[in-house]
Amino acid sequence: MKTKREDIRNIAIIAHVDHGKTTLVDELLKQSGVFRENQEIAERVMDSNDIERERGITILSKNTAVHYKGTKINIIDTPGHADFGGEVERVLKMVNGVILVVDAFEGAMPQTKFVLKKALEMNLPVIVCINKIDRPEARPKEVIDEVLELFIDLDASEEQLECPFVYASAKAGYAIVELEDEQKDMEPLFETIVNYIPAPEGDSDADTQMLVSTIDYNEYVGRIGIGKIDNGSLKVNQEVVIVNAHDPEKKKRVKVSKLYEFDGLSKVEVTEAGIGSIVAVSGIEGIHIGDTLCSPENPVPIPFQKISEPTIAMQFIVNDSPMAGQEGKFVTSRHLRDRLFRELNTDVSLRVEETDTTESFKVSGRGELHLSVLIENMRREGYEFAVSKAEVLYKEDEQGRKLEPMELAYIDVPEEFSGTVIQKLTQRKGELQGMAMSNGGYTRLEFSIPSRGLIGYRGEFMTDTKGNGIMNTIFDGYGPFKGEIQYRKQGSIIAFETGESITYGLFNAQERGVLFIGPGEKVYSGMVIGQTGKAEDVEVNVCKKKQLTNTRASGSDDALKLTTPKILSLEESLEFIDTDELLEITPKNLRIRKKILDPTLRKRAFIRKQQMAEN
Repeated sequence: MKTKREDIRNIAIIAHVDHGKTTLVDELLKQSGVFRENQEIAERVMDSNDIERERGITILSKNTAVHYKGTKINIIDTPGHADFGGEVERVLKMVNGVILVVDAFEGAMPQTKFVLKKALEMNLPVIVCINKIDRPEARPKEVIDEVLELFIDLDASEEQLECPFVYASAKAGYAIVELEDEQKDMEPLFETIVNYIPAPEGDSDADTQMLVSTIDYNEYVGRIGIGKIDNGSLKVNQEVVIVNAHDPEKKKRVKVSKLYEFDGLSKVEVTEAGIGSIVAVSGIEGIHIGDTLCSPENPVPIPFQKISEPTIAMQFIVNDSPMAGQEGKFVTSRHLRDRLFRELNTDVSLRVEETDTTESFKVSGRGELHLSVLIENMRREGYEFAVSKAEVLYKEDEQGRKLEPMELAYIDVPEEFSGTVIQKLTQRKGELQGMAMSNGGYTRLEFSIPSRGLIGYRGEFMTDTKGNGIMNTIFDGYGPFKGEIQYRKQGSIIAFETGESITYGLFNAQERGVLFIGPGEKVYSGMVIGQTGKAEDVEVNVCKKKQLTNTRASGSDDALKLTTPKILSLEESLEFIDTDELLEITPKNLRIRKKILDPTLRKRAFIRKQQMAEN
């Protein structure tokens, strides 16, 4: 018989990037007494890895739990980026309701739309929390209307439209139900959660069933499966069978060696857990997302969404440049292979395939951000390798027509730049679907555009809008192939010989375009050191010294003025490289290079390619 577990509430927090959900969780933890009075705590304590902290984004979903008046509230912080959408769908399987956090100034954003749509489809009750109401330009009343409009757009039911609204300032640590209320603490939000979100249900006398919704990984215990107990209970040393709804062949008997519940920010070992509890199970080899742990007497898998397919791929290649092996700790193909396959332990939207050479691996993911986060993590761990330009993954329909991944792009730009943006995106095969004036002289544009049309566009977009544009994209299925797109209009400035860059050589080279390096840097033949103003590549010798004669003193070089080089970030470098180039990545440097370093061989390959194009 199904019963409710009244002392538990399971909720997920969903929000657009940067709307303050991680700060909100910090505050709930603080006010429920998880931290000691004098304990030092980091800002945004839930974003655990360095990249999450630096970029202010949440990549992996996190679990935490707070206690409020005898009720345990399990909180799962979800990623807001569409690239990590695979995470979101599965997390929602564990919860009975969601808190939608919306910035009181920015209002409802496209990324919120993506997660909210999933929550409404699963009939989960929603609490709307309008955050940052203490911002000077906050407009909470208008934002409520925008949120309700969003609900209507997403076909919300009458019931879902009557959701409670709570106003908060996570930074100042208070929540209120009416704007006139006294600003004290987070209690109004706690109360709303306990009263509005239903308690988890299940049959405590039935056979065990627990769906693994996320996977954690730890060097010491290996893979850790996290999920909610739907029926029965789970005990340490219990024998269970692993089954999977998408893999009927799978039946594996295992033993639960360790069981944890979440409390505050830590995992606490327990001997037994009942229905509605969110638990972590370790010591089971080969446990995967979507597996169900069941009693051996009655192994019935719980259905779950298939994991979203990757849309974009890159080659990860062993570094073979003249400087290979000088700066990294892990440089061989075995190192690279082990690291990429280890990533599959926790990242389920990633695919790694071996190619016909042991030196190269094809890595596919959900978008450029997804792959660049992996690259940055590996680089910090001391890996040295090279990557190719990102390419989209095509499909074919029944008629054999080529299909490609499409995205919806929502763009907010100051009015004077909207013309440029429309022109650029139209060149990249984008179709303008809607245009509206929003507040403060901004124009909101909606585009349907092939994923490959957005590859390498972000940097250009920032330049075109003088840093004032906001662009959000979300995957929108596969559509018919839209035809060829020309990516880069400018050519590369290529170093002609190996050595060290010298002021005199750079001074002559900077007339040809924008340089990426300054004096005193190691370069090699075939390395890309800048961008030309024209479409052709140019080769220059930046190691060239001035010929000294009797009449010229060697000191006259000092008068040469160099312009500051443009130093590219990882994202900018990935966007800049062309199909015949690679990005060499080491813990210390990022270098762009031609795939074929030898100038003669490169020229031959270019001529061959042109001849093939003509035929």
